[in-house]
Amino acid sequence: MRRRFAHGLAIWLSVAGLGAAQGPNSSESAKTRGSPDIAHVRLGHKAKAYQVGTASWYGDDFQGKPTASGEPYNMYDLTAAHPSLPLGTQVRVTNLHNGRSVVVRINDRGPIVPGRIIDVSYSTARQLRFKSRGLQRVRLDVVQTPPQTLAELRPLVY
Repeated sequence: MRRRFAHGLAIWLSVAGLGAAQGPNSSESAKTRGSPDIAHVRLGHKAKAYQVGTASWYGDDFQGKPTASGEPYNMYDLTAAHPSLPLGTQVRVTNLHNGRSVVVRINDRGPIVPGRIIDVSYSTARQLRFKSRGLQRVRLDVVQTPPQTLAELRPLVY
């Protein structure tokens, strides 16, 4: 009798559990849709990184000097230099050592040192907590591009 009861209870719990595994209804899924004119990248364990490699930072030696975008470099802004992403692109930079991440705007070209994928501002390096190290392995995820197509974005292969 106990065995039959336990078996029936197990079947009932497994059937009841199937209802809890449903996806969002139509009103919930509409909330997660982005606008079609902005490119978004979903972050998660299955999302493919745009690039993974070594980052460095630059600071007061370049303070006030013009960037590739024409604006003066401000080491306290959350900006970065990338060799190929369109200027104005927003990129999430994740420190792979500690998991900290920050979204930066690409406003300059670089890095010029072979093997590096991005140069971040002083303030960005502080937020990612690798200012004292100088170099850090990072992941780049494109968050938003300027009004251009994602087809123009191609990661560099070293």
